[in-house]
Amino acid sequence: MRASESHTMRLSRLALLCAAGPTLVMALVLAGCGEKPADPSTQIGPNPVLPEPHQYLLPPMRVATPQPWGKAVPTVAPGLKVQALAKGLMHPRSLYVLPNGDVLVVESSGPQAPLNRPKDFIMGLVIATTGAAAEGGNRITLLRGVKPNGFAEQRSVFLENLNSPFGVVLVGGDLYVADTDAIVRFPYAEGQMRITAPGVRLTELPGGPIDHHWTKSLTASPDGTKLYVGVGSNSNAAENGMEAERGRAAVWEVDRASGAARVFASGLRNPTAVQFEPASGRLWAVVNERDEIGPNLVPDYLTSVQDGAFYGWPYSYYGQHVDVRVQPQRPDLVARAIPPDYALSSHVAPLGLAFYTASALPAAYRGGAFVSEHGSWDRDPLNGYKVIHVPFAGGRPSGKPQDVVTGFLTADNKHARGRPVGLAVDKTGALLVADDLGDTVWRVTGG
Repeated sequence: MRASESHTMRLSRLALLCAAGPTLVMALVLAGCGEKPADPSTQIGPNPVLPEPHQYLLPPMRVATPQPWGKAVPTVAPGLKVQALAKGLMHPRSLYVLPNGDVLVVESSGPQAPLNRPKDFIMGLVIATTGAAAEGGNRITLLRGVKPNGFAEQRSVFLENLNSPFGVVLVGGDLYVADTDAIVRFPYAEGQMRITAPGVRLTELPGGPIDHHWTKSLTASPDGTKLYVGVGSNSNAAENGMEAERGRAAVWEVDRASGAARVFASGLRNPTAVQFEPASGRLWAVVNERDEIGPNLVPDYLTSVQDGAFYGWPYSYYGQHVDVRVQPQRPDLVARAIPPDYALSSHVAPLGLAFYTASALPAAYRGGAFVSEHGSWDRDPLNGYKVIHVPFAGGRPSGKPQDVVTGFLTADNKHARGRPVGLAVDKTGALLVADDLGDTVWRVTGG
């Protein structure tokens, strides 16, 4: 957008676009403009290439419209095979494996957010065409066992009437569910197929009325005394004001006994998965960075999460690269912003993280991290739409990622059969992938 154009003028022009109707709006935003997308490989690893930012009245958007899987399945790397563990789910987002091997599938969709700007309406129209707005069950389904054909032997509704749930973790006999506005504790006994007992709210989390990034990722410390929660921002780049960001764009630490909470690390725009790396015991996260400054900005990333650290959002990105859209600026915070550990390239939308310590898959995967990339909606050509593996050594990334599960896009890159979200490793060592567009949980085993 032009620097000389006032905020009121920009909103007026956007309102005129909305009044012109959805068809015209879609044509304009899908047309796109601006710089040529970079080779994603130049933006992967510890030192990504960062071009100059662009400004737009409307950011270019490129979406993959849904197409059913039919008889097709994802493509997996050599030495692997894939089957559906469950189909016909309601927007499966997260996965969690209980000690007895039962798999919990969180089926969820976000709360209805208010439209504060004409652009919110336009982007809503575009994103709806991807299937991302599909209704979720706001429940957790339990899957038990595996039949010879790959499907679960048993399936039941485990827990329902939740409020846009996402993260789940079990500590002892306490099952914690991160709803969009609170961590709720439920009693759990091994082997039970359904929880009917009412939950107890342990800690309130930032929720509505805007609730832009509604998902709350969740894990527990290795000793079980603390919970860690990823809380996304309430905007792309603070356009709703910093008061709306109170407690957001951060990883929280919650005392499991008392519910007392503090911000563990901040400046993380949307930490969509948090996990402890087994070798080092350090906390790691995958983070969705900001949009609307070009197809090559800003790379999403995988990073260790340091106590008390600030990672830049909204004032800067990748350390101290200032985002001039954010006013007033905070040079004091920018001065102490630290860069993340490992870039995944721009707009891949990482949503799942699973460290692999089992032995059922080929040895090359052991010790590394699987990351699901939900896929871009504002970049042409599309980016992401796959599950990758990042090798680790000494508790840190140690090389280039490898594609593990692909084929979510059709061969012409126009349609998406599925979009990977949550990841988990089941009791046998197989990799589980939640597909929230295909409404399926895929199970990847050694070939």
